[in-house]
Amino acid sequence: MINLYFIGSAGSGKSSLTGAFMGWMRHQGYDAITVNLDPGIEKAPYVPDVDIREWIKLRDIMREYSVGPNGAQIIAADMLALNINEMKEIIESFETEYVIFDTPGQMELFVLRQSGKFLIDFLSAKQSIIGFLYDPIISRTPSGLITLMLQAASVQVRFNVPFISILTKSDLLDDDEREKILSWGRDLMELDSALHNEFPALRSQLNIEFLSALRSFGAEQTLIPVSSTDGHGMEDIYNAAQQVYYGGEDLSKD
Repeated sequence: MINLYFIGSAGSGKSSLTGAFMGWMRHQGYDAITVNLDPGIEKAPYVPDVDIREWIKLRDIMREYSVGPNGAQIIAADMLALNINEMKEIIESFETEYVIFDTPGQMELFVLRQSGKFLIDFLSAKQSIIGFLYDPIISRTPSGLITLMLQAASVQVRFNVPFISILTKSDLLDDDEREKILSWGRDLMELDSALHNEFPALRSQLNIEFLSALRSFGAEQTLIPVSSTDGHGMEDIYNAAQQVYYGGEDLSKD
């Protein structure tokens, strides 16, 4: 069983990608389930097989603790661990090959609160992969892409599990924009040059040391461009995950 967690900033397309990747898996005849970990989601673009809202409802927390939506999200993140045993039993009852996790919209609630790491460890970090989502609009500029790389590095340090980088909503980019972002991701020196053009006053030595630190965290890597709208890139996500755990060997189909 592979636990695939989609993690990214609000609006990066986690729920849409969860639904699209699940749809692709089923169309290919692979066995997979989805798990929604966001208690605040109003309407998911897929039907979760396991849903945190069965145990934790944001409106109930707001009413019980007299807090607003943001405070309720924090409380809900900490309450996640209270239901982890039952959630694990339900997930394991499916006896599936893939478990696709849609994490909370506010990334920091899952990444920085202790409950997120506890959940990944409890459900077996050895079976886990993180798919970090790069928002295409933020990634259009060198400084924006570097900001996301820093977020990705912090997620890697926090969870210490295999990692793939995904450029979501790539259909919103034209061909030149998409190729430019992919090229920056593959070559940090090219990204450094683009950053200098964006901010000519930046000290070059600082740039080099900064990008060297990013490289040491594995920031220089291939981004997988995907589109939840047209289904582009779903097979690439699957192949990347299979490469991590099975050396590229395909799953048996139903």
